[in-house]
Amino acid sequence: MPKSGYASLVGRPNAGKSTLLNRMVGEKIAIVSDKPQTTRNRILAVKNYPEGQIAFVDTPGIHRPLHRLNVRMVDAAVDTLREVDVIALVFDASTKPGRGDEYVSSLLEDVRSPVVLVLNKIDLVSKSRLLPLIEQAQRWHNFAAIVPVSATTGDGIDRLERVLLEQLPEGQPGYPDDYLTDQPERALVAEMVREKVLQHTRDELPFSTAVVVDQFDEEERDRLLRLYCTIFVETESQKPIVIGRGGEMIKQIGSEARRDLEAFFGTKVFLDLHVKVNPDWRDNDRVLDDIGVPQLGARSARSARGAGGAKGAGGARGATSAKGGGMGAMGARGATSAKGAAGAKGAWSAGRKKR
Repeated sequence: MPKSGYASLVGRPNAGKSTLLNRMVGEKIAIVSDKPQTTRNRILAVKNYPEGQIAFVDTPGIHRPLHRLNVRMVDAAVDTLREVDVIALVFDASTKPGRGDEYVSSLLEDVRSPVVLVLNKIDLVSKSRLLPLIEQAQRWHNFAAIVPVSATTGDGIDRLERVLLEQLPEGQPGYPDDYLTDQPERALVAEMVREKVLQHTRDELPFSTAVVVDQFDEEERDRLLRLYCTIFVETESQKPIVIGRGGEMIKQIGSEARRDLEAFFGTKVFLDLHVKVNPDWRDNDRVLDDIGVPQLGARSARSARGAGGAKGAGGARGATSAKGGGMGAMGARGATSAKGAAGAKGAWSAGRKKR
């Protein structure tokens, strides 16, 4: 009998959860940055094995919330602890454990699902430092297993996947063989743009920026896809940082994002970017809804299994339900079907057939 179920990746910010997800799935599903709190919503990605199927759920880093945005992010991560079949607690092995790690561990006290501790970034740690860390971690929780890995190099990933599969219940796969992710196309567009903002702006800016897709015009999609986005900042002084001298920064952000978008959609893309100041966007429910950060109380993973795709973030015109439907509310408002989408290896992938 095959095994099938959900495996949640949880942990503190910057532990490498998104890099780990991309490594295990073999596709770039989540944006990656050296800035903490990069992931803002829950991302589902499915991988099939000879022994069964794992639906991975990448979550925002658990941290002290200071804004409504952060409250939603932390709620999205903590809420998965009660919804999944196995939990992978990802810890950055290159750092010393602190109060934040103790807090995350304390959240697992009443969790019934098995927990696997993933010691990530072992490529940055000597073995002499790793053994005491494992001994210390054993006091945090009664882990089903402790698996050292490097999401960057791939070391230990095969063993981690085997361990997670072993912890899943027996059952038929919940998703079709060609299903990859539940992210709506509009959400993916916004994230591609935000990834470039993260890469090219100052350290303090990424926390106060968001990207909303205002218009997704696919009337002539086979020839040209027209995308109109707004980059939100919180102060007037941040606006020129994104725009740059003579508009050079926003041109670079737009050019690089457009290349990724064209690789994914397999068509020419017209990308229009504007920068707006909204001092309170991190506490504005409407903006948070538009960027797809879920509120606590959304449908659970299990109740959404098999459901058809709903509206995408902010009302994703053109977003269609992925074949077979899936974990709708587990961090995205409906799957997308990128029918005919191209995309080179490493390019964004959303709800399309696996190559």
